[in-house]
Amino acid sequence: MQIKSVVLLTGIAAALAVAPAFGHHSFAAEYDSNKPVTLKGEVTKLEWTNPHARFYMDVKDDNGKPINWEFELGSPNGLMRRGWTRNSLKPGDMITVEGYMAKDGARLANARNVSLADGRKIFAGAAEDGGPGGK
Repeated sequence: MQIKSVVLLTGIAAALAVAPAFGHHSFAAEYDSNKPVTLKGEVTKLEWTNPHARFYMDVKDDNGKPINWEFELGSPNGLMRRGWTRNSLKPGDMITVEGYMAKDGARLANARNVSLADGRKIFAGAAEDGGPGGK
């Protein structure tokens, strides 16, 4: 009985240790470095989660209708080393984002630089992700 418990607990621990790896991907797997994009809009939400933080922004289409976009950032740890905090972007902030479009055409981009309303420009990506300017 005790051996079964040890085997079960070991299996659960191994599964939990590997689980975060399933969510991580390379830049080239999801984004197209030949499709740069610059979008301006209003932040609607920030998710400070691993392996990549994300934020959402309403961008007005040609008719003025807001379209919600998702932007992937670097890891929270990497962003903090660059001066980011959980409060760097707040709903209502007007920003400009430079990045690269998703390969599948979704309203999803990998953010490289974020220009804040006060003029500051903050690097948002991760050099190790293999994107342009990375390894």
